[in-house]
Amino acid sequence: MTTPADALADPLPFDDSVGFLVRDLNRAIQRHLHSRLQAHGVAPGAWYFLRVLWQEDGITQRELARRVGMMEPTAVIALRGIEEQGWIHRVRSGTDRRKVHIFLTPGGQALREELMPEAHLVNALAVQDMSPDEQLMFKALLRRARANFPTSD
Repeated sequence: MTTPADALADPLPFDDSVGFLVRDLNRAIQRHLHSRLQAHGVAPGAWYFLRVLWQEDGITQRELARRVGMMEPTAVIALRGIEEQGWIHRVRSGTDRRKVHIFLTPGGQALREELMPEAHLVNALAVQDMSPDEQLMFKALLRRARANFPTSD
């Protein structure tokens, strides 16, 4: 007789592992997206910062790092490279000298028109064999699965 503990110790084939399947899909999406970004001269790391800034320009460096899911010291190094590309500039707060706000330059803003179509193409590729209803359900299920875990914030 198999006990619940025995069942948990059974092998979990990759094709039955939600974690593996999500990771495998994410890696495929990232590979395709990164190759498209690099064709525009944008490093993969810069993409995530630009995405956040396109939604909310001028946020603090700390908040930007948090939204990207990166430790602030690591984000500072990444932002330095993005600044060297001419896509952002930093402005120290006039009211709290500890805070640094990150703003897009016109060049950084212009990248949105260039890069977002690439992201849309990669997303479309991932769901191309799904009906519109299946696509909505797929996204809803992914959100629901993610909601089962506490956030790291």
